[in-house]
Amino acid sequence: MRTRRKSGARRRVPAVLLALAASATLAAPGAAASDGPSRADSPTPTLRWGVCPKADPPYPDPSPRARCATVKVPLDWSKPKGPKIGIFVARYRATDPARRIGVLMSNPGGPGAPGADDALYADDPVSGYEPAMLRRFDMVGFDPRGIGRSQGARCDETIRDAAPSRPANAAEFARLRALNGRLADSCLRETGSLAAHMDGESVARDMDAIRAALGEHRISFIGHSYGTFLGERYARLFPTRLRALALDSAMDPARPNAERYLTDGSVTTNNTLKRLAAWCERDAACALKGQSVTAVTDELFARADAGTLREPGPNGPTSVPVDADRLSDFLTFALGKGSQEETARQLAALRTGRGEVRWVPGGSSLETQLVLCRDYDFRVRDYAEYRAIRERVAKAAPHVRYNAQALDAVLGCQGWTMPPLPQPVRAKGDLPPVLVANATHDLATPLPGARRMARSYPKATLLTVDVVAHWLYRRGGTQDTMRAIDAYLTRRED
Repeated sequence: MRTRRKSGARRRVPAVLLALAASATLAAPGAAASDGPSRADSPTPTLRWGVCPKADPPYPDPSPRARCATVKVPLDWSKPKGPKIGIFVARYRATDPARRIGVLMSNPGGPGAPGADDALYADDPVSGYEPAMLRRFDMVGFDPRGIGRSQGARCDETIRDAAPSRPANAAEFARLRALNGRLADSCLRETGSLAAHMDGESVARDMDAIRAALGEHRISFIGHSYGTFLGERYARLFPTRLRALALDSAMDPARPNAERYLTDGSVTTNNTLKRLAAWCERDAACALKGQSVTAVTDELFARADAGTLREPGPNGPTSVPVDADRLSDFLTFALGKGSQEETARQLAALRTGRGEVRWVPGGSSLETQLVLCRDYDFRVRDYAEYRAIRERVAKAAPHVRYNAQALDAVLGCQGWTMPPLPQPVRAKGDLPPVLVANATHDLATPLPGARRMARSYPKATLLTVDVVAHWLYRRGGTQDTMRAIDAYLTRRED
């Protein structure tokens, strides 16, 4: 049994950039009204903007043009007059007010990323928006509820350190479920009921509260990765409040079960390995030039199953074993995030026993469990069903066996005591044309899910890019996609 990596006794979720606590912001209480399905009438909230807090090194300070505030929203949107929580919001005003289109709200995904950074660093020359976009939009970002500066959640992570990351029998599967349940209960104990209200629907309602507080009738939205799911939820609840909707690296909105979610990711990983194999056939830079890459991985799995595969070292194989699960984990992250040349070099090192391999620790994050286990239903009946799913997935993706990131998410939801929520009812109202963009080889948000996302709208365009990548809206290799999304967002002046 392998156990999860140590993660510290108790930490706030997430630990990144917490130095940007919103001590300089103020807000008036209240919740938002909207044209979408409302839980109850409530007053429109207000925002009082202030100077954004500085960051602690090594993080740069936010742009001096950025301003910050906190909007108060109901902790439980079904009880709008109940307890309130604060949502940290940042805004970067359009630099050309005369040509301003409106508000572009964003979310960078995760789940669990502090989204206010999109506005705090909107003019960053590397990770920010193009100047033409800054001239036309007020950039608005927010930290979703329970995340970062929006009253971050707390859980007892010592519980998860003993959980098996890849249960090998019924006893380990039962232990995983029990420990996941204890972890969920610790989140409720240490965070309170907020831990049970970090789902996508609640965040979408928070987004509409921000819209109302800004005094905007409609917003444009760009979501990346899990942020596309939030965009889908907002479109489902508040269709008339959207001017434009751009979804980059799209989640599957159709609530896939554990098997379909794992199969989509695993087949994509397997196809990405075949892409590597095709490159190796024609490029002399490949360390496996002249060899069949798929045959090499099949050989490595056979050795892992037999207990004879070892970590490579500078002078030959070490005594550290590499099992099949560890090999699948390596393939997922090497194929999805490494260069083809580097991935081939590491595969060659595994085969010969000489060289170096970069191992990436696995395991689901608390953010994934607190959010994704409410939005998706990944529950598996028992260990027998789990093994059957694994076997079918391995047949569909024979050269990699599974996508480790997808399996981490599925296993993280087993035994979670806060059950999945039903999809909200789709509100009546016309949506604008939607743009969905996805890489053909995206191991985190596979193309089949993006296709389902595009099909879920009356009018949508699916832009695909034949690359191995996740998050296309960036400078560099996928900058053409960034330009296409910017063109879509700015083409309508209403």
